Amino acid sequence: MRNIVDDLLRVWRSGRTGGLATIVRTGGPTDLPVGAAMLVDPDGGVFGSITAGGVEQAAYEATLQAARTGQRALHRFTVPSPDPGAGGAVLDVFTEPFSRVHFPEFPAVATEIAANRRVTVFTVVWNPEPAMIGQHLITDKRHATELVSLPQSDIFVSSFAPAPRLIIFGANSFAAALSVQARLLGYRVTICDTRAEFANPESFPGADVVVDWPHRYLNTLSAAGEIDHTTGIVVVAHDPQFEIPLLTVALRLPEVGYIGALGSPSTHARRLDDLKAGGFDDALLARLHAPAGMDIGALTPAETAVAVAAELLAARNGRLGRMTVTYPEAVAG
Repeated sequence: MRNIVDDLLRVWRSGRTGGLATIVRTGGPTDLPVGAAMLVDPDGGVFGSITAGGVEQAAYEATLQAARTGQRALHRFTVPSPDPGAGGAVLDVFTEPFSRVHFPEFPAVATEIAANRRVTVFTVVWNPEPAMIGQHLITDKRHATELVSLPQSDIFVSSFAPAPRLIIFGANSFAAALSVQARLLGYRVTICDTRAEFANPESFPGADVVVDWPHRYLNTLSAAGEIDHTTGIVVVAHDPQFEIPLLTVALRLPEVGYIGALGSPSTHARRLDDLKAGGFDDALLARLHAPAGMDIGALTPAETAVAVAAELLAARNGRLGRMTVTYPEAVAG
């Protein structure tokens, strides 16, 4: 639901009624995640999706029916397998009307998501008392996103953790391109540079821009408990007085999920020499992804952003079959 929060708010504020469909349980071979949602607005427009062969249209019709009738229902859809000898997947989808009358608490949910605070929504998707179905409870407690079966109810728990954070050190064209790519992947992006004339918020729309020494800013975040295993750090500027103190701090933070640095082979060789001179051994240096990014032949800032974002996503998902990028000196310097 996170990706359609703004669309849901628009419908809520309109005073009209749309329909909301949510995958609450899956079975069999499917890549569709539990919690995937689709909004059908009062005019029949679709936002978000429940994409599966032969299911999306049926889910749309059921959601449109919920909007028109005000009825809430749990549907089971079967997705045929492309392999005739294999069984299909099963999707349980809850459909409900969506409006300020049906979900009065929704603005509070949207506010918490926008503020990157944890919020969990409990929704009754089955109960012997029809009036109970569709009731919502909001909490800030941490839960898994799952369907919980109780003796008298089935309750879908939809948990929204704070978005992962990417901190880009250096304000240049590579930072701007990576900021765009990372935000598409759901990251909160911060750009940090010592130079106020380069760290211009207008050059990095959608990102927080901080003017500070990188190592000092990273120490501040760490002391405030704002660095965790979902945090990514990418260094895109190669001045030794800028990056070496920063990497000295970053490599000693065990909770950071990803540390990457752009640079040509000669830049990286100099970087390793400086870090080894500072006491780093091979085990700690192995945490550094440098040159950062998967080898897709990237040359431009936009291409490099794709390569780095791919490696960042792989690290986030525990899939680090990485390939090293070799950047030309003219690009990385």
